[in-house]
Amino acid sequence: MFDRPIRTIMEHKKFLVAPPDASVSDAAKLMAKKNVGAVLVVDNEHLVGIFTERDAVFRVIAHGRDAKTTPLRAVMTPDPESLEPNCSYGHALLLMQEHGFRHVPVVENGRPIGIISSRNAMDPELEEFVSEERRRLHHR
Repeated sequence: MFDRPIRTIMEHKKFLVAPPDASVSDAAKLMAKKNVGAVLVVDNEHLVGIFTERDAVFRVIAHGRDAKTTPLRAVMTPDPESLEPNCSYGHALLLMQEHGFRHVPVVENGRPIGIISSRNAMDPELEEFVSEERRRLHHR
């Protein structure tokens, strides 16, 4: 599995993008709706940043910023590390571990085509089990 290209593992369905002038509130609502922890910030089809749930906590809430008026460009991680789709999954995991990332954008010619997350490291059956358990708890 570690030598598989990330193109075959990355998340396509949970790949979210937003423009730099989108509000933190709008991005958070989108993230909640899709149950993901990151939004790729894209300008003119090119990756310019990433905004994660940790950014929401450490750069927005902790500083008392207004999520409705704060644009992503003010609190995103600009020019994030990214990987090409043919890079190995093992390399992606190493990058995430070395830098403490939970999400890494996957780009081709500067354009985002997906995202790889630490969640991808989970066994697919375990991930399905966790998702089903969350769904059941949410619908109680």
